[in-house]
This record gives sequence, C-alpha cells and structure tokens, in this order.
Amino acid sequence: MAIKAVAFDVFGTLVNIERPTRPFRKLVRLLHEAGRPRQRDDGIRAMSHPMDLRQAASLFGGMISDADLNALEAELSEEIQSITMFSDAAPTLLALKARGIKVALCSNLAAPYGPPVLELLPFRPDFCAWSYEAGAVKPQPGIYQFLCDGIACQPDEVLMIGDTIDADMIGPRKFGMHGYHLDRHFTPTNAQNSVSSLTDVLTILSACN
Repeated sequence: MAIKAVAFDVFGTLVNIERPTRPFRKLVRLLHEAGRPRQRDDGIRAMSHPMDLRQAASLFGGMISDADLNALEAELSEEIQSITMFSDAAPTLLALKARGIKVALCSNLAAPYGPPVLELLPFRPDFCAWSYEAGAVKPQPGIYQFLCDGIACQPDEVLMIGDTIDADMIGPRKFGMHGYHLDRHFTPTNAQNSVSSLTDVLTILSACN
C-alpha cells in the first residue's frame, strides 16, 4: 500500500531542548528524598496522563514543598523556552504537505511540552498522538493504534521516523508500520533502517510510492 501519512517523533527528531533542566525527573528525585520509594513506572505514568508538575506530584504521592514546586515550574518554563527546531524539520514538513501527505506527531512526553512544540512548527499537524492523550507510551501498541485511528490510516500506510530505535523503528514495524531510525551521527551498522536527515523521508516516500 502507498504511504499516506508520515508520523514524527518530536524531541530529538523535530526539535531539540537547548537548556535541559528535566523538572519531572527532579520531581521524582525530590519525592524520593522525602521518603517516597521510586517506582519503575514513574516515567510512564508521567507521560501517559494529562497532568502538569503539581498534578504529577499529587499522583505520585509524597511530600514536596511549594517552594520546591515553584522552582521546578520555573525550570520547566526555562526548558520549554529553549526548545528549537532542527534545520531539516520545517523544509521536510512543508515538502510533505505540498505532496498531499498527512503529517502527524507521535511522541512520549509530559503534557506541558505538547503545546509549545506546535507553536514552532510551520503548520498544525493533521494529528498529534501525544502519549498523555493516548494513555500509552511508545513502543506500546496502544499509542500506534491511537495514531492510526487519528489519521484514519491503516498501519502499512504510515511511515514513522524518530531518534529512538525501539520506539520509532522496531515498535512501529511490529505494529505493521514503516519505521525508520533517525541517526544524525549516521553509522553504517544499521544503514538499511536508518537515515541521517529528515529530508531522507522524501527519498523513502518516492521509493515506497
């Protein structure tokens, strides 16, 4: 089947955080220091629920001061303000739109990060499969199903690209999509399934369609 849609991971693929502060990770650390044991699924819970830092603190349980929460919120704001697009992102997105290909986002992230990313893009995607709206994280099949339902495509009509092998290549391929790993420091070890630039998506499309 021809490719009708391209889904992009976000951080590390379309955009980069120039000044990372990792406030959600710090929140878990502060709660741990206050006596709450770390849970293996803390990261998944933070990314699969639509919540901000304060709501995450409440969901995780434990004690954290208002002063610490205020500091974390300030760091979150600083981090968000430092988000920039990779130079190959906008040209690739615009070229896909010009070809009539649907453009979607499929990303594991906490809720505060979604809207700021959209403000940087040259146009609004046809659909955003945010993990916090899907209730699942890559490479769980649920988020890929959420994506396909949202863009009204069968899995084999969707090309997925991102900088994480399991989440953006192996997981999508197991689900029936065309998954490719973006390796900006391209190495030949996995050349068949890797690309070094987002513009390579256009070459893949020409070969598939």
